[in-house]
Amino acid sequence: MENNIMIKASGVSKEYRLGAIGGTTLREDLQRLGAKIRKKEDPTLRIGQKPVKNAGEKFLALNDVSFEIKKGEAVGIIGHNGAGKSTLLKLITRVTAPSSGFIGLNGRVASMLEVGTGFHPELTGRENIYMNGAILGMSRKEIDGKIGKIIDFSEVRQFIDTPVKRYSSGMYVKLAFSVAAHLDSEIVIMDEVLAVGDMAFQKKCIAKMREAAETEGRTVLYVSHNMNTIRQLCDRVIVLEKGRIIFDGGVEEGIGVYMKQNDRLSLHYDYTGISRAAANSRKIELMGLDIPDGSNASPVRGEDLHFILHCRANENDSSVGIRFEISNSSGQIIGTSLSDRNISGKKGEMIDLDISMNTGNFSPGRYKAVAVLFESDENGSQAKIDRVEPALFFEVREAPGDINWLHTWWGDVRFNEMQITDIRINR
Repeated sequence: MENNIMIKASGVSKEYRLGAIGGTTLREDLQRLGAKIRKKEDPTLRIGQKPVKNAGEKFLALNDVSFEIKKGEAVGIIGHNGAGKSTLLKLITRVTAPSSGFIGLNGRVASMLEVGTGFHPELTGRENIYMNGAILGMSRKEIDGKIGKIIDFSEVRQFIDTPVKRYSSGMYVKLAFSVAAHLDSEIVIMDEVLAVGDMAFQKKCIAKMREAAETEGRTVLYVSHNMNTIRQLCDRVIVLEKGRIIFDGGVEEGIGVYMKQNDRLSLHYDYTGISRAAANSRKIELMGLDIPDGSNASPVRGEDLHFILHCRANENDSSVGIRFEISNSSGQIIGTSLSDRNISGKKGEMIDLDISMNTGNFSPGRYKAVAVLFESDENGSQAKIDRVEPALFFEVREAPGDINWLHTWWGDVRFNEMQITDIRINR
């Protein structure tokens, strides 16, 4: 590869076989086979789990993908869920190998694909910093020169000598990002794990990655569903659809292609892999969200945002309320929408909720929602049952005749119009 080419993918494909995960015992395999012969339900499935259809069939997660990324570029990888974004990052970071094609790297890679990857749970935060530096080929003296900045940036100094298995998911993310951003590597790769951290830290991370690309000449590869962070960080985007590259170029053009994807595709959010606070009882658990008509993720102001929220009852006779905490593109919470009634269910039941949220009071812009299930007592105090962040991204577009909204001065909430009940003219 040329010296200024840091990542090169040539004809890369990745093929999986549906249902071919070797994580069962011989006993479970025999139970499953017996149930299949008797035409009974698979006895090894967990409550709420559905059997894999078309098990054994081949699925192309990536199909003939080729691109080059140069030194100092900050490239966003965008596309709807299932487009192949995370698979591509796993191939680049050597987590798995391509079925065909070639991926070449010209430098050391620091990556953060999932919360906790690259850390040994029994080691302290400080020990994990030294371990990661050693993996990158750094000497102890080199790491000593950077460890102060790493700890300060991570905001976990108080816990740096505590085993990381005791860290919350947010603390994990803060330290993992700080390690990836500060240790010597030519390529930095980030999946959307930053969503676990708080908004202020997310903004600090975006600024740090931008600095890494612009002033340090490092190559940044970033996957996100948040188009605002893509705009802030990236100077180029690659759009994936069904495992293929459908666009590679400028940021705004790429976002336009992505939004057109949403116009014709349903959107699905899977919450099962999102970390939660251990204190939440999850009597009823948030499982996922669907927007059947993807174009509805970008309603015109005043239209309803329609989606289906999927939950599972883990205890009998649980009754909880639902709220969505809404943040603007800068990460500031602008308001909360509460459900008009509680939901309940028996243990093991799946609950699908058709929900409509009116956008009349939103100014045009991009928003993120955090989903919370809660219980209330007679005094109105709330206890969280489950919480998912992020639960949903959506954009509100200008309505015909809308004035140009000045977010900086007017805010993101558009209150109902004042009523002029009388006009008197005195001469």
